[in-house]
Amino acid sequence: MLCAEVESDDLVEQPMSEDDRARWDARYSASRSAEMDQDEQPLPPNVFARFDELFPRRGTAVDLACGKGFGSIWLASLGLSVTGYDVSAVAIAQAAERAERAGLGDRCRFEVADLDDGLPDGPPADVVLCHLFREPALDDAIIERLCPGGLLAIASLGLNPGSSPAGPGRYRTTVERLLADFAALEPIDSGTEERVVWLIARRAASQSTRSIR
Repeated sequence: MLCAEVESDDLVEQPMSEDDRARWDARYSASRSAEMDQDEQPLPPNVFARFDELFPRRGTAVDLACGKGFGSIWLASLGLSVTGYDVSAVAIAQAAERAERAGLGDRCRFEVADLDDGLPDGPPADVVLCHLFREPALDDAIIERLCPGGLLAIASLGLNPGSSPAGPGRYRTTVERLLADFAALEPIDSGTEERVVWLIARRAASQSTRSIR
C-alpha cells in the first residue's frame, strides 16, 4: 500500500539548511528501495482516503514536499498530470523511479526545490497536495496557484500533548489556524486524526486573484 512514508515526528521544525538537506538525503538513502510490487496500488495519504471522490480525474496537480512520490503517484493514477517538489534530490530520484515502475512516469514530473525559498513558478493547478509539510509563508502562493474551482488538500502536524493552543509553532498548527490561514478558500472538511491536522478546501469557481489579496 502506498501512503505517506515519513513519520510525523520526523518533520523538521527549523528553517531548511544544507545540513537539513543532507539529513533528508541520508534518511531517504537509508530507507527502503523504490522497488514497487506489481500488485501494489497507489493510494492517497490516509487522512484524505475517504475524500477520494472529491479529487478530479483530469487536469494538473502540484505535490509540495512530495518525498518519495507516493501522493504524486496516487494523483497521477486518478488521471492528473503532477509536478512534485522536494528539497531532497535522493527523494526526487526515488519518486521518479517509483512513477516509472507504476507506469505513470508520463504523468509525473519531479523537481528538487527548497520550498523555504518560495513556491516555484508554474501554471494554475486543479489540485495542490501538501501532506505533512507546513510553511505558512507559502499560503498566499498556494491559494493563487489554484485555478478557479481548484482543490487544496493540506495536512500538518498538530500540537504536541500539553502544548498551549495559543502557540502551535511554525510547523505545527491547529484546525482553527488552517481555516483562518486559508479563509480565502471554501472549506469542505477539516479535522484532526492521530496528531495530524488537515483541511480540504476549494477555491471558488468565480474567484479572481484580485479577490484573494
